[in-house]
Amino acid sequence: MDILGWVLIIVLFAVGLAGAIYPVLPGALAIYAAFFVYGLFFSFEPFGFWFWTVQTIIVIVLFVSDYAVSAWGVKKYGGSKASVWGSTIGVILGPFLLPAFGLIIGPFAGALLGELIHGSSFDRALKVGWGSLLGLFASTVMKVILQIAMVVLFFIWLIWD
Repeated sequence: MDILGWVLIIVLFAVGLAGAIYPVLPGALAIYAAFFVYGLFFSFEPFGFWFWTVQTIIVIVLFVSDYAVSAWGVKKYGGSKASVWGSTIGVILGPFLLPAFGLIIGPFAGALLGELIHGSSFDRALKVGWGSLLGLFASTVMKVILQIAMVVLFFIWLIWD
C-alpha cells in the first residue's frame, strides 16, 4: 500500500505541475489533493495548522494571481474587458481547438477578437493580443514557482517531522 500511496502522490504532483502549463488540468488542486492522499495512506500527523494555512494561502494566491496577472497583461497594453474575456476563453478553448499551438494562439486570438468586437483598430487589437501572451507567460512562470514551492514545502514538512 505504501508504494500505491507514493505513486498516487507523485502522479498528483506531476498533474499539478503540468497544470501550470496546460490550464485544463487541475494544477494546484491536484498538488493539494496529494497532501490528502499522503494523510490517508500514511498519516495526517505531520501536517498541522501552519502547513494547511501556508498551503491554502498559496492555492488562493495561485487562483487570484492566475487571473490577475493574465488580465494585467491585457490591460497593460490597453485592452478592454472584452479582450480580457476573449483571452480567458482562448486559454480554455485554444488547447482543444489547436492541440499543438492552441495554448499560445488561443489567448492571443481571443484577446484580438475581443478587442476587435469592442471596436478597436486592428493595430490596437494586435497590441492587446501581444499583451495577453505576455500575461499568460508571466502567469505560467508564477504558477510554476508557487506550485514547486508547494511540493518543496510538503517534503520539508515531512523531513522536519
